[in-house]
Amino acid sequence: MDMHKPELKPANPRFSSGPCSKRPGWSFDNLHGALLGRSHRSAQGKEKLKNVIDLHRALLGIPDDYKIGIIPASDTGAIETAFWSMLGDRPIDIMVWENFSKEWQTDIETHLELTPNVYPAPYGELPDLSRINKDHDVVFVWNGTTSGICIPDGDWISDERKGLTFCDATSAVFSYDLPWDKLDVTTWSWQKTLGGEAAHGMLVLSPNAVKRLETFKPKRALPKIFRLTQDGQLNEGIFEGLTINTPSMMAVEDCLDALNWVKDIGGVTATIERSINNSNIIRDWLTQQNWIDYLTKDPRTQSQTSICLKITDPWFIAQSPEEQPVLIQKMCTLLEDEHAGYDIKNYLTAPAGFRIWCGATIEASDIKLLLPWLKWAYETVKTKHS
Repeated sequence: MDMHKPELKPANPRFSSGPCSKRPGWSFDNLHGALLGRSHRSAQGKEKLKNVIDLHRALLGIPDDYKIGIIPASDTGAIETAFWSMLGDRPIDIMVWENFSKEWQTDIETHLELTPNVYPAPYGELPDLSRINKDHDVVFVWNGTTSGICIPDGDWISDERKGLTFCDATSAVFSYDLPWDKLDVTTWSWQKTLGGEAAHGMLVLSPNAVKRLETFKPKRALPKIFRLTQDGQLNEGIFEGLTINTPSMMAVEDCLDALNWVKDIGGVTATIERSINNSNIIRDWLTQQNWIDYLTKDPRTQSQTSICLKITDPWFIAQSPEEQPVLIQKMCTLLEDEHAGYDIKNYLTAPAGFRIWCGATIEASDIKLLLPWLKWAYETVKTKHS
């Protein structure tokens, strides 16, 4: 077996699927304008927070009548705020096909004490989208970071729906052209496709979602950070930059830097193209390999941001379920020790394998240089254990 160690290494070996790599050319110098030691309620603080909202609206093409807010606790905080404030008005359908949709199912059932209709699918597959009832609320993840599968389009969502769509889009915004007319509640974090700092999430509400907030009164206590209404009306301040709690102004500045980078390179069209180009490099490489393949079974649902791979070599498959993750970890440790690739081990609950982030902040040249190192790590570990 050829175990020749590659000579060239990625200039940026950071391929984590969250927090994701910073944008090309990023440095702390880009944050010199951060409003540190000042109140986020000051005129300058409110302006910066409003700029985050306005840039998201302009870059993503979010309709003018949709509300956009900055929410504490990243994407989790944003989606949980929506769940606790809005679910329970009507039956709920939830699609469960990777780790986070499973987490949302658990929260809805165990903590909200609601009984959703659950449509599950194993890692590598999507549930049957045609089973969703247009009169029900539906909860789903657009792009499964832990499974490498994305929803191919929004055609399955009825234009005549009476329920709301709750979309966790944290690995999808800036990588897919999302159909906003199909989405009522949409959430994401700064730490994924933007490569921003964590702890802050975005919440986008359609007019129908706002109507739900103002007419539905859930029979449960709402913690302060989940409260989107005041005296029965939408708290408009939250959607103008008056955040529920104190945000990190350093993180706000970093988000503005990332958004302006997106604007400078050509907007969402450019970020989508970068992600597709990155994922196509892996796609082409896989056609030349006989030991590794996508976890995804259907090419139409293959993610273009979080690429999840499984080892198909009979030698690896013959290892016990307990040994497989150990071998994957050894391969990843080799890559990290060589500074050739960081954080590409699969998610804890996913099948043993690799997960490579291909979002817009990753350079295609670094993807190309990572792949020979991945093969080298596999061959090295296999030789030692055969």
